[in-house]
Amino acid sequence: MAGSEDFDLFRISEEHEMLRDAVRSLAEAKIAPYAAEVDEEGRFPQEALDALQANDLHAVHVPETYGGAGADALATVIVIEEVARVCASSSLIPAVNKLGSLPVQLSGSEELKAKYLGALARGEGMFSYCLSEPEAGSDAAGMKTRAVRDGDFWVLNGVKRWITNAGVSEFYTVMAVTDPEKRSRGISAFVVEKGDEGVSFGAPEKKLGIKGSPTREVYLDNVRIPADRMIGEEGTGFATAMKTLDHTRITIAAQALGIAQGALDYAKGYVKERKQFGKAVAEFQGVQFMLADMAMKLEAARQLTYSAAAKSQRVDADLTFFGAAAKCFASDVAMEITTDAVQLLGGYGYTRDYPVERMMRDAKITQIYEGTNQVQRIVMARNLP
Repeated sequence: MAGSEDFDLFRISEEHEMLRDAVRSLAEAKIAPYAAEVDEEGRFPQEALDALQANDLHAVHVPETYGGAGADALATVIVIEEVARVCASSSLIPAVNKLGSLPVQLSGSEELKAKYLGALARGEGMFSYCLSEPEAGSDAAGMKTRAVRDGDFWVLNGVKRWITNAGVSEFYTVMAVTDPEKRSRGISAFVVEKGDEGVSFGAPEKKLGIKGSPTREVYLDNVRIPADRMIGEEGTGFATAMKTLDHTRITIAAQALGIAQGALDYAKGYVKERKQFGKAVAEFQGVQFMLADMAMKLEAARQLTYSAAAKSQRVDADLTFFGAAAKCFASDVAMEITTDAVQLLGGYGYTRDYPVERMMRDAKITQIYEGTNQVQRIVMARNLP
């Protein structure tokens, strides 16, 4: 069959299933016990970071050349999915490490790759991604953050908003305007370190969900960095940013899958145990239909996401469409499934004594970040296969 070798290469292999089993066991043992507490206290899930780093699962996408695990895109999806199944906040550790560092991997010099991808692989610091600003969300090309050349340095000034894991991450990919006349073609990408003079952070946002993952503003006040910290050529930053999102929207789809799977698993177990009118709630046809719809939509989202991951690995021509489609569909499905899970638990589902309300709150952000689902539909319409 034409193309069968490519297809076989990215099917769910035995190695992928072994990875899933290993990550699921780790997540249930080392991450799940802290998930409710992390949400309740709004604290960073340090236990998850420690467990993921100890098992080399915090940034599996980093190539072996730079000391990483060299996992393919599907393996990265599986890691994020299985962590998100028990704790969405913790799943942002491997997901955002990929988002933050992928610009370096895609467009950086060999020196930048060796230095920063190596540091990430060794667990010396996490990586965040600084694109959005107070007045530049969906319209990212409207950013105001400036980078001005000064000899062998660039000096950065501006504010970045909605930055995941800000303040915890050591490294930041920052998009800044280097030529205001060229709009998107005048944006360049840089690596900024947490310890660079002039870098500071706003107060953590008080959020509906993913409370264990800090979201803060990043302030750049005359941050002076060496010129060799530019990622790629001057003026290519926006193109790198968009190329990055083609790949990393799939990781948000993976997070949505995990959240939805966790909610479905819990609801399924609950309705088998809960009795009303003399029999298990699971025996009522209306409930069975709800569960069937939840499982059907989740599996459709998973197949689309895994297909998109294969396209990401091969860098297929239709990756932009499939990345947007996977993120959009999986996150919409996750919101629907978690809402239904709350419904299936009735009054208990609405309390914090049960995890499904947390999963419902966590699912909402997957419809918003890395491009709202309205933006995803624009992207899809412009890239119809």
